[in-house]
Amino acid sequence: MNNTFLKLKIIFLLFSLIIIQGCKKQPYNFAEAEKVVEKMVEENEIPGLAVTVSKGGEIVWSEGFGWAEIEQGIPANPSKTKFRIGSISKPLATAALGILMDVGKIGLDIPVQEYVPTFPEKRWAITTRQVAGHTAGIRHYKNQEWLSAKRYLTVLEGLQIFQDDSLLFEPGTDYNYSSYGFNLLSAIIEGAASKEFLAYMQNNVFDPIGMENTIADYTDSLIVNRAGCYSMSGGKIINAAYVDNSYKWAGGGFLSTSEDLVKFGNAMLYNTIISEETTTIMTTSQKLANGKETGYGIGWFVDKNDFERPYFGHAGGSVGGRCELVIFPKEELVVAITTNDSRANLSAVHELAEVFLGEEE
Repeated sequence: MNNTFLKLKIIFLLFSLIIIQGCKKQPYNFAEAEKVVEKMVEENEIPGLAVTVSKGGEIVWSEGFGWAEIEQGIPANPSKTKFRIGSISKPLATAALGILMDVGKIGLDIPVQEYVPTFPEKRWAITTRQVAGHTAGIRHYKNQEWLSAKRYLTVLEGLQIFQDDSLLFEPGTDYNYSSYGFNLLSAIIEGAASKEFLAYMQNNVFDPIGMENTIADYTDSLIVNRAGCYSMSGGKIINAAYVDNSYKWAGGGFLSTSEDLVKFGNAMLYNTIISEETTTIMTTSQKLANGKETGYGIGWFVDKNDFERPYFGHAGGSVGGRCELVIFPKEELVVAITTNDSRANLSAVHELAEVFLGEEE
């Protein structure tokens, strides 16, 4: 009798625990998060999108919407689909820069010719800090250069596009966003590391973080799970123009998944591959000679969003891709959105972040 009573009591306690757990409020409103993303997809007619969110270093939501490849009917997958990430390649590159800073192989305020002797001297000296913060006076694209289909075999070859052009202004006196500046930064990294840029990225950034699905966008290679690239014409989704991004690996030439980007965001958040001191330098706005802040550190935009939350992050726009990576250091939240659409407006990324942060207040 006693054994029977004890068994019934245990069953009752277990049943009660199940009921209590089931009645507990879920920590996040996933239905609301899906609603925000589905609205983005619908309003922008995005073919395929993947989103990943982490809190406290752990992924709490990761989901795909639509198609990675429309033609083959392959769904977008946040852990597998490799999207063009455009300028999110820039903070990836500055992680390599940070590693070299930590071991004393790069000085931010040394003229760039110390690391790239073949880069022509200009009217004024240019430093790595200025190059990585868009204050060097190096020009951005002109005449639809972003549609280049030419294959460049080395980083130094890619410099030929702009290296003989005059600077737009005296370095440090103004801000001009420049993807070509990051072409030069990749050459600086090569020179300081004495190693080819892509190999250094793989061995020192991607592998240590576990970014197994981040790779250069080689047009001459078969890449498993590479997303299709789309745009819109006459109200219809079409294939985006063919481009070869080999001239700008650091400026906008990588493929990645939303889950890999969140891994990278957490590596920055928790100083996994670079020191806290270096991370602080990179995520602090630079200042011009007149004291005005630029809103850009080294590879990262630094700002407060409409909800008055400080963050650092980067958007990525490319032919056939549009992405966002946003990191909220105080709240330890990382949000990554990747798409295969040239035109997508992803500004609702901050609204999405608020779904995961608003209930904490």
